[in-house]
Amino acid sequence: MNKSHNYFDFLIGSLVLLGAIGFFFYSFKNSKISTNEGYDIFAKFENADGISIGSDIKISGIKVGSIVEQSLDEKTFKANLKMNVSNNIKIPSDSSAKIVSEGLLGSKYISISLGGDEENLKDGQEILFTQSSVNFEDLLGKFIFSGKNKNENTDEKN
Repeated sequence: MNKSHNYFDFLIGSLVLLGAIGFFFYSFKNSKISTNEGYDIFAKFENADGISIGSDIKISGIKVGSIVEQSLDEKTFKANLKMNVSNNIKIPSDSSAKIVSEGLLGSKYISISLGGDEENLKDGQEILFTQSSVNFEDLLGKFIFSGKNKNENTDEKN
């Protein structure tokens, strides 16, 4: 009776272990973890709100890379982003990058607009033309307070 009990425990333990290993490989395969199979380029932004390590880089709405590092330039106080782009994507050196949202409340990503230069960016080079993130809270505040000032001025004239 003891041997059959040990055999049953071993069988159940092996099945649980195989299930855990299978789940691990399935989740790793379907995760957004990249192996950095590409080249690194840089871009500096005045404001990089909403961008973090792992944020997408897209061209024409298609993901071509991700953010791998963020730092602050201590001289200019600009956000310096290191981006890893897939090797099969060639970006012209006069291209531009901007931070955009997926929707009104969606996550933010870097959108690259391709230029027309025949020379492409190489590993370690920088995108020179950038447009920073738009802060919707600031825009909403300006809109609300600009409307309030107009109403105050019309009240004073009456």
